[in-house]
Amino acid sequence: MNNHQAFAIVILNWNGQQLLEQFLPKLVQYSISVQIYVADNASTDSSVSWVRQNFPMVNIIQNSQNLGFAGGYNEALKGVNEPYWVLINSDVEVSEGWLNRPQYLFDNRPEIGLIQPKIKSFKNPHLFEYAGAGGGLIDAFGYPYCQGRILQDIEADQGQYEHERAIFWASGACLFVRKSVYETLHGFDARFFAHQEEIDLCWRAFRAAITCWYAPDSVVYHVGGATLSESNPHKTYLNFRNSLWMLTKNLPTAWLFPILFSRLCLDGLAGLQYLFQQKPSHTWAIIRAHGGFYGQLHTLLRERKGPFPKNYYHTFSVVAGYYLRGKRRFGQLK
Repeated sequence: MNNHQAFAIVILNWNGQQLLEQFLPKLVQYSISVQIYVADNASTDSSVSWVRQNFPMVNIIQNSQNLGFAGGYNEALKGVNEPYWVLINSDVEVSEGWLNRPQYLFDNRPEIGLIQPKIKSFKNPHLFEYAGAGGGLIDAFGYPYCQGRILQDIEADQGQYEHERAIFWASGACLFVRKSVYETLHGFDARFFAHQEEIDLCWRAFRAAITCWYAPDSVVYHVGGATLSESNPHKTYLNFRNSLWMLTKNLPTAWLFPILFSRLCLDGLAGLQYLFQQKPSHTWAIIRAHGGFYGQLHTLLRERKGPFPKNYYHTFSVVAGYYLRGKRRFGQLK
């Protein structure tokens, strides 16, 4: 049996009692000798009392208000002292031995600061899961994609991504991170509230020459959309706004405004597509997202501080490759 006392597992919870009932038992079962924390974002259900009654060995951290994913973790982690952290969604099922390889990597590879496991679909276990799949990458325009997921196309896991490798970003659904790295990077940007904050964190790690790594021997299963579904316009708002914020913070200076202009135009096309799909609330969400972007633009530009390396992207345009050349699998990209 492996001793994983260096780890702390932190589950951010907001009104997620049903998810905790479903997924916490197996997490406890497969995380022997690990300190487990439920960080509660001011839930109004019985989440906290249920955990205390059924899993008294699990530590409770109570935030005074709902600070979102980014701010909620920043606040909760102030009281977590173990050197290796696992930030995991409440809708994730872990598997036996899931901590073994990440611990080995953290113990023996000091250049690795963040790790993502293989993330598969809980509902369809033969498929990768949208939020992370086989490790995240990004194109020159800031569009994220994964080994096993290009835009909305998700691959079956047929053993094609079994090799460890450096990646650009690790999914917030299950993110292994050194305490020292998280603190060096000053954690998530709380302004994001939720969505894209883990990609921003990993981009800042990349700029600081900290390696993000994919470890497929560690496998988890993610439900996805359990807190905020794809059909919710607020999710559209957060994704579009936060993506523009992330680009403004991290793009190389010479490319900043050309890429921002391109993204704003592409966002406009996305808004038109939502109109054609009779989803005007999502079009309005994109318009509001641009307003939120402009509202912070001056502040974000003032905060910029290099370095801003230009070798951040794996392929130039995943969108052009997808729509113009039919490249819908990771193996087709160059």
